[in-house]
Amino acid sequence: MVSLPIFYAVLENNIRRVLSYSLMNQVGFMLVGIGIGTELALNGAVAHAFCHIIYKGLLFMAAGSVLQMTGKIKCTELGGLYKTMPLTCAFCMVGALSISAFPLFSGFVSKSMIISASGYEQMFIIWLILQFASTGVVDHAGIKVPFFTFFGHDSGIRAKEPPLNMLIAMGIAAALCIGLGVFYKPLYAMLPFSVHYEPYTGAHVVGQLQLLLFGALAFTLLILSGYYVPEVRSKNLDADWTYRKFGRFAYRVADKGLNSLNRISESVLMGFVKGIVYFFQSAAAKIALFVSVNIWLVLGYRGKRLEIKKNRLYNDIFQGTLPIGIGAGVAISFILLIFILT
Repeated sequence: MVSLPIFYAVLENNIRRVLSYSLMNQVGFMLVGIGIGTELALNGAVAHAFCHIIYKGLLFMAAGSVLQMTGKIKCTELGGLYKTMPLTCAFCMVGALSISAFPLFSGFVSKSMIISASGYEQMFIIWLILQFASTGVVDHAGIKVPFFTFFGHDSGIRAKEPPLNMLIAMGIAAALCIGLGVFYKPLYAMLPFSVHYEPYTGAHVVGQLQLLLFGALAFTLLILSGYYVPEVRSKNLDADWTYRKFGRFAYRVADKGLNSLNRISESVLMGFVKGIVYFFQSAAAKIALFVSVNIWLVLGYRGKRLEIKKNRLYNDIFQGTLPIGIGAGVAISFILLIFILT
């Protein structure tokens, strides 16, 4: 988890996906600290989780500001924005320096605890992987994101700074990144274990600066060689391919299958409801007509005389002109029925 996302981030063209791969890498550092399990390593994991939320949030806010103001987010579509978005560029640089663990920034005081813990426990392979991962972070999140977004080739885009509320949010996060890097003791005092650790020793500072310079050198050589410009059509086939494809298939099944079943069920149910409504709307009239016709037959009405009475009653029923006596009789019958039942 520490090392694999680096390769995807180097190849990725979308800036937010670069930062997402970097997020996996940084969480990998925390998991390594938990895996080492010493008090120093666990303190480093907790401190790095706290610092990472702030500087990664700052980087995502900077990328979001660029997307908001330009409508573009790919490395190959951006460049030269430092001319018209200097504040956003400065905030992004603070986040890049923090995630690169540059001295005097928050990432340095947290990440160095995990790396030092692996060295103290003589875990040479783990220590070497963490050093490689630290260099990789410098390459993709520390240099690639600000370089292709704000520097690099001039894309010709002249976007303005984002709204004031977005600038204030980035400014607060940037101030915290610098503040935690300089005044780190209050952060250390809140960690789970009371362990004395001094990040700003000569060995730590010099060693980290060497990693930073090596990462910058690797980035420069790749740029000059022409192999590091992200391809517009390049796509990283990652694990998300499986659930993206399955999700699309599941959506189609639900859309075609379940929605079709829903439409059939709705038509059947609505037809049944309409039939019931129609029956009860005309049931009383039909019953009254049926009973009246049979009474008239008993009384001797036949032929034309019966048809006249049937038509007259039919019109009275469906045109609402029944005699008052019939309405009163129905009401009295209903009241008697309720009385008997209760």
